[in-house]
Amino acid sequence: MKLPRRNFLRLAAGAAALPAVSRFAWAQTYPTRPVRIIVGFAPAGAGDIVARLIGQWLSERLGQPFVVENRPGANGNIAAQAGVRAPADGYTLLMVSSANAANAALYDKLSFNFLRDIAPVAGIIRTPYVMAVNPTVPAETIPEFIAYAKANPGKISMASVGVGSGTHLAGEWFKMMTGVNLVHVPYRGGGPAFNDLLGGQVQVMFPTTVGSIGYIKAGRLRALAVTTAMRSETLPDLPTMDSLLPGYEASVWYGIGAPKNTPAEIVAKLNTEVNAALADPKLKARLADVGGTVLAGSSADFGKLITDETEKWAKVIRAANIKAE
Repeated sequence: MKLPRRNFLRLAAGAAALPAVSRFAWAQTYPTRPVRIIVGFAPAGAGDIVARLIGQWLSERLGQPFVVENRPGANGNIAAQAGVRAPADGYTLLMVSSANAANAALYDKLSFNFLRDIAPVAGIIRTPYVMAVNPTVPAETIPEFIAYAKANPGKISMASVGVGSGTHLAGEWFKMMTGVNLVHVPYRGGGPAFNDLLGGQVQVMFPTTVGSIGYIKAGRLRALAVTTAMRSETLPDLPTMDSLLPGYEASVWYGIGAPKNTPAEIVAKLNTEVNAALADPKLKARLADVGGTVLAGSSADFGKLITDETEKWAKVIRAANIKAE
């Protein structure tokens, strides 16, 4: 049976449109079952708290559980590997963090390429570090600290929570931009690092606002600046490092990623919902308790942040010859 040409073209066009229509319908009904969010850090940490807050909001909004699955280890690489290798169907998401950006240069033999293998979905929150010194250090400002450090090269110790950690990289970038000679002393976690900073065994550290704000407000540590380009809502009187060292910016940030090839319609839907969450006053207030500001924006905006941060920290890691332990 021969079809008139006009009918044939109409049927062919309709058939070609079916995959797009079905994908759109799939995205409209997504999710129809539980979604897991893989987190590369232990429970009760900042990344875990952020994941649970956004997961709870999405669960209530979309009517399906968003379940946090903690897979700590290797500075987030175990979770990242699981995330990028999961089926690209929108039912496995990854809590992406600034650690993932640094890991690309910090580890030589990763089994994945994070920039290539992850689909950026949405940013959630950015938290500054604080440049904090023991009160015995005779410096009230960043310029005074730089002058003091240059007058005492190699005599000032800088604590971090581990080689290649954000607290380490923030300090190394400060050293590179100012030319000061600080002796890096890595610790296995924040507890012992803070103990020695408070006791004066080390003189300076770049901790997160969450970990340090109690000591700062009690006068046990002196904060000189926050490391983000914008002032901190929790420490509004502190200057930004960027105002003193133009171009300096270091922060902890978190967002949502998905395996590459996850349908664009699902990525777009998740981005819309996450941004709606970030505009919710109640959730915004709870995220502020973690010490950060929201990172609202498009998937492309979050992808640019990941790319820019990966390139920035690669330069610092290579210049300082930092190797993962």
